[in-house]
Amino acid sequence: MPRIVFMGSPEFAVPALKALAAFYPLVGVVTQPDRPAGRSGALKPPAVKVASLDLGIPIIQPEKIRAPEAMDQLRAWAPDLIVVAAFGQILRPDLLNLPRFGCINIHGSLLPRWRGAAPVQAAILAGDNETGITIMKMDPGIDTGPLLGQRRVPISSEDSTGTLTEKLTLTGAELLLETLPSYISGSLIPQPQPEAGATYAPILKKEDGHLDFKQPAAALERRVRAMDPWPGAYFEWKGVSLKVLHVRIISETNPIPGIHLIVDGYPALGTTQGILVLEEVQPAGKKPMRGKAFLTGARVW
Repeated sequence: MPRIVFMGSPEFAVPALKALAAFYPLVGVVTQPDRPAGRSGALKPPAVKVASLDLGIPIIQPEKIRAPEAMDQLRAWAPDLIVVAAFGQILRPDLLNLPRFGCINIHGSLLPRWRGAAPVQAAILAGDNETGITIMKMDPGIDTGPLLGQRRVPISSEDSTGTLTEKLTLTGAELLLETLPSYISGSLIPQPQPEAGATYAPILKKEDGHLDFKQPAAALERRVRAMDPWPGAYFEWKGVSLKVLHVRIISETNPIPGIHLIVDGYPALGTTQGILVLEEVQPAGKKPMRGKAFLTGARVW
């Protein structure tokens, strides 16, 4: 049985970690350091760390994976294979070449479409009908390595990044377990990625959640879903951010972009194509509420 090191950080990586641990000897886990979270700023461990502690697997949390002490620990673990899922750091060639079977990555898109850090969000923003999971052998590029396996996952009109990621995590764990035996035995030959159709999904920033009502309502509706749960969709209202959690579209009317309207008792805004009805919002410092409740408390809309 190959000695495996797992590298990952968020919830996306946890099902793959647990699936591996059930069938293979995991000699170590590498995850990101604990980070401040919430208003209190208390340190919060990555989801992979929590799961690894439950499984009793040794953990390191280097600020930089290339740090000498981190590399020394990896060499001491002597992995035959490193499995990576949303780790959050670039792996240099000396690390990629450390295990005899190399490093393989679980990526949340159908590569070469949506290489990069935010493939799930990018697929929703673009209005894609489907996405999927790719298992690939890593090379020094960003998600450019040869393919080991892929599985398609449909994107519903109701999917947010949160719900779609949950589907992908389970699919990724299943595909990983199906792929590993033939890859380790040598019967599965990695296939180069086609360059045709390659796109890139850069890491998200908080300002990516801003809603610009000079865009069509359909694009804004996709942005609301793509930015859920982070960074959240929002726009400025009375000098503060109003977070938008759920919307619907009225496409038959084209009022002035950005104009405030009331539709069936809900707040709504005009766009360049259609009306965006705010079904659920979250004012600054308050809990999420239905749009009707928000209007009741808003003296001016």
